[in-house]
Amino acid sequence: MLGAAAGVGAATGGPATAATAWEPSRDATEQPMVDVPFEGFENVRVGLIGLGNRGGDQDVRFGAVATVTAVCDIRAERVARTIGRIMAQGFQDTPPVGYSNGEEDYVNLLERDDIDLIYIATPWEWHYPQAKAAMEHGKHVAIELPISPHLDEIWDLVRTSERTRKHCLLLENVNYFRPEMQMFNMVQAGLFGDVQHASGGYVHDLRWPYLFGGAYYPEYWRRRWQTRMNALHYPMHGLGPVSAAMGINRGDRFDELVAVSTPPKALALFRSEDPRVGPDHSSWDDAPYISGDRHTAFVTTTSGRFIRVEHDVNSPHPYSRETTLTGTRGSIEVDNARIYLESLGHNNHTWRTGSTYNSILAQHDHWLWPALQALAEQYGGHGGGDFVSIFRLVELMRLGMTPDIDVYDSAAWCSVIPLSHESMKTPHLRPVKVPDFTRGHWKAARPTFDRPRPDDPWLEER
Repeated sequence: MLGAAAGVGAATGGPATAATAWEPSRDATEQPMVDVPFEGFENVRVGLIGLGNRGGDQDVRFGAVATVTAVCDIRAERVARTIGRIMAQGFQDTPPVGYSNGEEDYVNLLERDDIDLIYIATPWEWHYPQAKAAMEHGKHVAIELPISPHLDEIWDLVRTSERTRKHCLLLENVNYFRPEMQMFNMVQAGLFGDVQHASGGYVHDLRWPYLFGGAYYPEYWRRRWQTRMNALHYPMHGLGPVSAAMGINRGDRFDELVAVSTPPKALALFRSEDPRVGPDHSSWDDAPYISGDRHTAFVTTTSGRFIRVEHDVNSPHPYSRETTLTGTRGSIEVDNARIYLESLGHNNHTWRTGSTYNSILAQHDHWLWPALQALAEQYGGHGGGDFVSIFRLVELMRLGMTPDIDVYDSAAWCSVIPLSHESMKTPHLRPVKVPDFTRGHWKAARPTFDRPRPDDPWLEER
């Protein structure tokens, strides 16, 4: 594996010169996945790989809208737990087959011929090999964030998708959250005018219980990424929705990125001071933490717009995705629940908040939310957004439609990780070029979250 810096050439001039992007040419076996629909399935059959903190919560949501035929985790007790949870729902007669015989047992799951979709929720280093193997075994694949933290692996997933004709996509749940979908619809309606810039990212104090408190398994897996790369490790939750609203890969694309960070201080300080981290804690075996506590990246687009991307999981800070969007007719700050739109007559330099804010957004509700309200409340997950994202993926597969989020969106959003690492290798600001993962197909508009409600017998029966 070439690692995080793979595919980024050396700068060709001084500090202000962007490093060249690596864009391999398509060979004869690769064809674009733009506008390629799913085959259409009477019933989507799913295999789940990774049943820990995330996968162990998503299992019943998949079980509510699809048939779970196989599940895999290195812990046998987690496999048994998931099988029990799936069968307790009463939606299928045959229990999923379990796989827990070591780290490579997922390959045996992939060899089954009764699986259409693989869902991956394992530690990040496993996302790439498992996703690649899934496609090579004839399965579509949905991956928890990121699809990979390394640029060479991201490119290989794009190329494997194009070669196998199987979709590989990021299961970005925040794109399906209600306010984010309302914001998308408002952009489509022209309420912001011409969108000029946005921000999004992930600011969430993960020190306890996620990085040091055992919420993940193995306990150390996410924390030790802080010893491997100085990067925006996990920016997609805020980046994905604003990128979709700005039409990235559908008339515009990421062009250049430059990143900065603070020194890495918070994790070592927490480890030394928090009484819950004792002398036998696994963190004392960590290599030095090299990833800064706060990262900011600016991503410019080919049309001259930009996105400010934020990431901080180490510092004391209330949760925020930093989601904002500004156009020639107004602005929105989703996390602060406030909006100002000249297109709606706002002209006194005062944010609209509270019931006024809620009323404006409600007038632009995405059809998915009223249609799924009861089920979203029943199955939950971040206010129901997790269920909505899973339902929508399965619906698109059943109806033979194209994905809302495709391999090119997934690659672009996740490329911020390795490109930010590359940008910060030198002490001065160093921009790097963002590859064109579509290899020319970003110029044309194509459908995504803007499609009308389809005729769906499954939904009509509920």
